[in-house]
Amino acid sequence: MPKYLIQASYTPDGTQGLLKEGASGRRAAVEQVVAGLGGTVETMYFAFGEDDFICVLDFPDAVSMAAASLAVKASGALRTRATPLLSVEEIDEAARRQVGFRPPGH
Repeated sequence: MPKYLIQASYTPDGTQGLLKEGASGRRAAVEQVVAGLGGTVETMYFAFGEDDFICVLDFPDAVSMAAASLAVKASGALRTRATPLLSVEEIDEAARRQVGFRPPGH
């Protein structure tokens, strides 16, 4: 299953919700959304600084990841970034593929 690194920060309203229900309540909510789309939560950590939490999610496809992202962003409670993650083997496979690219000006 494709993996995604999620980095998120709470808005003031989202932070109020976190304070009300705690980190375990938010993890349960994330797991419910992800499982409902056929995925799994590999890991989830809370942080401080630019990001409030970071997680690695497995989804069956990019459309499922997009659906989750749209729903979360539409809530207004979080600002998120999703980064597709590739395994070493996937990069090895990509490196073996022939690509006919011409740089600008050549």
